[in-house]
Amino acid sequence: QVQLVESGGGLAQTGASLRLSCAASGGTFSGYSMGWFRQSPGKEREFVAAIRRTGDSTSYADSVKGRFTISRDNAKNTVYLQMNDLKPEDAAVYYCARIAYITRAPIGPWGQGTQVTVSS
Repeated sequence: QVQLVESGGGLAQTGASLRLSCAASGGTFSGYSMGWFRQSPGKEREFVAAIRRTGDSTSYADSVKGRFTISRDNAKNTVYLQMNDLKPEDAAVYYCARIAYITRAPIGPWGQGTQVTVSS
């Protein structure tokens, strides 16, 4: 059973940067595409970014394109989300998950998430 643990969230000012990490255990990490999702109060969980299992292709939601970068280190079973130029609308709980890369559909299970707060 795959387990995912997100970390790196916190409070940041508008325009600042944060780097999220997601450590995986209990599965073959390099065998899956991975993605980041986020959910803010009153909204559905939404896709943020995805990376193929080999790291050779990435995709992003339009709202974060050019500001966020997803990467992975298969040797460390970890996927990252570098978030630059943060905006108040980026505030949410961020989750990582295995993902079907083309459809951007998440594949469970979910981790506990990490909270990102952006002050204006």
